Amino acid sequence: MELDPDQMEQKSIYKLLTGIIIPRPIGWISSISKEGIFNLAPFSFFNAVGDDPPHVMFSTSRGNNTNKDTLTNVLDTKQFVVNMVTEALAEQMNSTAQPIPAHESEFDFANLTPIPSLKIKPPRVKESLITMECELVHHYTLEHHKFGGATIMIGKIVMFHVDEKVWLDDYKINLDAYKPIARLAGAHYAKMGELFSIKRN
Repeated sequence: MELDPDQMEQKSIYKLLTGIIIPRPIGWISSISKEGIFNLAPFSFFNAVGDDPPHVMFSTSRGNNTNKDTLTNVLDTKQFVVNMVTEALAEQMNSTAQPIPAHESEFDFANLTPIPSLKIKPPRVKESLITMECELVHHYTLEHHKFGGATIMIGKIVMFHVDEKVWLDDYKINLDAYKPIARLAGAHYAKMGELFSIKRN
């Protein structure tokens, strides 16, 4: 099967891409508007991109050439928080993916607790076991798009917050206690499952 993306509809490309590239970590991004409204939304086009210094990225689509609240907020304030999603938070994370009016907060909608960050203005999700405060360093909107494109946001991590319940010696994370989830295609998500190890030569 050969598929030319230039000959495909955007919805078909999305279904194919998200079915192929799995599992994907979920960046649950909290931000704040210029008016002070807290926003929270999940993004599965998300990952770490470097450790010297530590940076993460997430990408947000722009349907009908319109920015999502997260994109608008981060471009305005140059700050955001990544709140990692665990099994216990799956339902609340999913509820924050629903569109609500910009003057309302997903924290209230999903019954989550915003708590202050230490170095930036956007709040953290208290219920999340690991959060990362980030400052925007670069953004890039994909060119030659047909449907609004997507904007890639790269942020420098300026503060890590790790709950002691998942902390191990030597800066390691206890996966049994952490229990992160990952995004698959459609309505599907994945738990950690069986692990295996391969030593590097």
